[in-house]
Amino acid sequence: MDIQYKPELPESGRPIIILGAGGIVKDAHLPAYRQAGFQVHGIYNRTIAKAQDLADQYGIPNVYTSVQQAVADAPESVVWDLALMPPQFVDVLNQLPDGSHVLIQKPMGDSWEQTQAIRDVCQRKGHHAAINCQLRFAPFVLATRWLLQQGLLGELHHMEVHVEVFTPWHLFPHIHPLPRVEIQQHSIHYVDLIRSFFGDPEKVYARTVKHPKQRELASTRSTIMMDYGDEIQATILTNHGYDFGLHNQQSYIKWEGTRGAVKAKMGLLMNYPDGVPDQFEVCFLKDDQPPKWETIALEGSWFPEAFIGTMASVQRHAEGSCDVMPTGIDDVMRTMACVEAAYESNDTGGCVVDYAAAK
Repeated sequence: MDIQYKPELPESGRPIIILGAGGIVKDAHLPAYRQAGFQVHGIYNRTIAKAQDLADQYGIPNVYTSVQQAVADAPESVVWDLALMPPQFVDVLNQLPDGSHVLIQKPMGDSWEQTQAIRDVCQRKGHHAAINCQLRFAPFVLATRWLLQQGLLGELHHMEVHVEVFTPWHLFPHIHPLPRVEIQQHSIHYVDLIRSFFGDPEKVYARTVKHPKQRELASTRSTIMMDYGDEIQATILTNHGYDFGLHNQQSYIKWEGTRGAVKAKMGLLMNYPDGVPDQFEVCFLKDDQPPKWETIALEGSWFPEAFIGTMASVQRHAEGSCDVMPTGIDDVMRTMACVEAAYESNDTGGCVVDYAAAK
């Protein structure tokens, strides 16, 4: 089966200036851009040595000592890649020329107030901004979307995300002081992905809790249900504290339709940071035949290949070959509203059980 699962690239790439030189830039942005043939014009970081190291490794011609210097040197057709911490976004967005094309690293703020401020500055400055919700562009997601569009899965009625792994949070020191961790920083990917398939849920139910061996962090385990009425089930279950080895770790997304199903193992999250191979399995219902699962080989994974798709969508919008960026801020604001609803659900709790009535 010739499944189409690679993102559409711009007709003529535009130069990129990256603001930030952290691990996500080193491990995902720059490898993805090299693979896609995107030109990185320059890079900035407050710690200049980090920016210079990446410039030397990837042949980036310009290293900047300030955002102002990057703006002064920017080509007219530049696409900005903001890979900074969310509290820095508003200040930097204010410094970019009006009407800039910008890809902003997720999450769109560490709080609802930051999210609104990011939206407001983009609207005031006329920026064409998208959020780097790159899971939408992972090979196994694009492949599933293609199967659905071809009618091979029938009517989609079930999505399940199950992540039970050991995440070494010490690799992400900026996470430790945050009052919101698991949903805001991680499960936001899955909330956004489910929205991209089913649209906006009517309600969100959630509970997110700490782990007794990770008490220095906010919650690292979550259960989320997105309510789409009586015929669609959409659930997210995450546990980042499974410290019993690779055996029985789980990391997958499952889609079920009336004619077929898909299960995609996200190997990146297992045995992190080394990971294990992804696996893409499909099952199509056929008359008078028992269900049979088939494994289909796909090239690439979430990291770094999915990062090609988000940047390509901004580049294509900039050149005029597409009208809408899938992860534009207007759309991702609705993902952030779902995240906010999840935390509100967590805070307000469920229905108290009346055990007195059970006597």
